[in-house]
Amino acid sequence: MDAPAPNAPAPTPAAHGPESLGEQLRAVIEALPPDTVRLQVLVDTFGDEGLLLLTALLTLVFLIPVSIPGVSTVFGAAILLVGLSRLTNRPLWLPQRLREKSLPVARLRPALQSSLVWMHRMERISRPHRLARLVDAGPPRLINDLAFLFAALLLMAPFGLVPFSNTLPALALLLYAVGFIQRDGGAVLLGHAANIGTVVYFSVLLGSGGLAVRELLQRIGM
Repeated sequence: MDAPAPNAPAPTPAAHGPESLGEQLRAVIEALPPDTVRLQVLVDTFGDEGLLLLTALLTLVFLIPVSIPGVSTVFGAAILLVGLSRLTNRPLWLPQRLREKSLPVARLRPALQSSLVWMHRMERISRPHRLARLVDAGPPRLINDLAFLFAALLLMAPFGLVPFSNTLPALALLLYAVGFIQRDGGAVLLGHAANIGTVVYFSVLLGSGGLAVRELLQRIGM
């Protein structure tokens, strides 16, 4: 089990210095304890002001072909609650069961380190204050927060064994997180596009599955 203080990652890097998003996340990844880490430890590390950075960290593991059973449900639920905290403008709340969920660092750290390349790509694509009206308060923020919540629900969808079923919604969430942090409406638009792509992909999967079931039933004479 985790020791509460010695095994916790270092204090929130987001609060110190002008480091890039990738450098801040790398510092947290390198400070992970050696055995397991509780989700509450990650939340405490980032604090309320770093919830979008936490979202970016949680999405990274889905951007490479590595499967850690149950992670999409746990991380998706945490990201969903981050979205709800933004939508309601209240501090993040996590249920006890989710707070105490332990994740294997031996599998988590290498996956996160390998997928940091995606964060560096996002940094090259993103431009602070580009199309900033698209991330302003009011209707734009409401639409964006609802889209963020929808992407978190898509990440939790039970298609974990299907290629790219976690990657597409995770990419949308990463784009949203980067866009919100840097007030980059262009990144947010790309997040919307990834969300739409996920819906199309899932629709094709469900449609193909329905056709396959119908064909099977016809073959067995039902």
